[in-house]
Amino acid sequence: MRSIVIVGYGMAGARLAEEISRRDPGNERVSVTVLGEEPHPAYNRVLLSGVVAGSMKVESITLHGPEWEDRVRIGVSATAIDRGARKVTLSDGSTISYDALVLATGSRAWLPPVAGLTDDSPSVVAFRTLGDCERILAGAAPGAPVAVLGGGLLGIEAARGLVGRGCQVTVVHPVGHLMERQLDPGGGAVLRRRLSALGVETLLDAKVMAYVPGDGLQLADGLVPADMVVVAAGVKPETSLAAAAGIRVDRGIVVDDCLRTSDPRVYSIGDCAQHPGTVSGLVQSAWDQAAVLADLLTGVNVAARYRGTPVVTRLKARDMDVAALGEVHVGIESEDAEVLCLSDPERGRYAKLVIRHNRVAGAILIGAPDAAATITQLYDADIPVPSDRLAVLLGRALPVMATVTPKPAELPAGAVVCRCNSVSKAQLVTAWRSGATSESELASATRATTGCGSCREAVCGIAEWLSATT
Repeated sequence: MRSIVIVGYGMAGARLAEEISRRDPGNERVSVTVLGEEPHPAYNRVLLSGVVAGSMKVESITLHGPEWEDRVRIGVSATAIDRGARKVTLSDGSTISYDALVLATGSRAWLPPVAGLTDDSPSVVAFRTLGDCERILAGAAPGAPVAVLGGGLLGIEAARGLVGRGCQVTVVHPVGHLMERQLDPGGGAVLRRRLSALGVETLLDAKVMAYVPGDGLQLADGLVPADMVVVAAGVKPETSLAAAAGIRVDRGIVVDDCLRTSDPRVYSIGDCAQHPGTVSGLVQSAWDQAAVLADLLTGVNVAARYRGTPVVTRLKARDMDVAALGEVHVGIESEDAEVLCLSDPERGRYAKLVIRHNRVAGAILIGAPDAAATITQLYDADIPVPSDRLAVLLGRALPVMATVTPKPAELPAGAVVCRCNSVSKAQLVTAWRSGATSESELASATRATTGCGSCREAVCGIAEWLSATT
């Protein structure tokens, strides 16, 4: 029996362990050991903002229960890899041998080089881990001024959560609009206005000069009072272990379509892995990679290859519905694409649709959940866009849409129903056939609907369909 060691018990490592278990439930093909640096079981990092906001409890985002204890070693990290002997040295001084090693070491929060902004400052907290959440909650006193450094996806989620705790929050962002990777300037402006309505102030094009503990962030043109600074300024892939072992590293750990590194017995997935078809920071990429690698490591499908993951981003924050996918920065003046755009800042709505070759190439949707659901489905399934483009952009339930929006029976097995937890239709069907025959039971078995909740209607539809056909 081949021994597989997974270094990293984050979302990627936990998912890979699950995928291997699905393919080898009796542990007849491989034995798996997962090493986790954090002192608790794996959890859904995407939902940490819900913990900060108080809308979710820690146990509700935990991914694994006691049944995984015999396969996981928590509170221990890998310190060195001996590729010749195929052994990993651990932080407790022990070693573990492997036939195949998987690096799922993820990424670490990046602190900008600003005077006073250091890890050892008690009032400076990165927003990356469950431990960070605990520190944030300890310092999130109602009415206290808090600065969030970074107006990207994670920063906005942190800001919304802190406002929900009663803090006076200011987002400080060095770029001209929020979430610049996922939104164009028009979408960023609408999001800023929506945040303002919720009580979040934003400072754009802000240059931070220093952080003065007990005072705040010193900008080039003023001071932002802050009892606490939450840093969400980006992440860096954790590649030090691989680099020290002589494995090829660029921005991340370089992998091929089999997720192999420069050492064919060492693989890598998740945020730490660098593949041409991957955008860093996307959970769906890690899920797709885990499925391919599980096929390969168990021998279930040796032809499996990872070819990349389409970019779909959802903002996971209460009272804020934001979706972005594909090509978001194509302008309405483009001559090689159809681009439709509707902006309604007063009501917090913005919708932009980019079409190429009669297919969705990109979209930004703020405050338009119906349109987001339809357009995401068109994008995922590569379905032709209906001729009434405006109806699609507005999310209207026109008769023509019935041919575009598949019924539960028509959805492909691999269709992702719950994006927060990456639950496919096939997983819901499997859970149903195993006895989870209600929405609550499906949620317990698969975690579908336990994130932002936007998939509840789809999950209920699949449950009704299964009930009617079994």
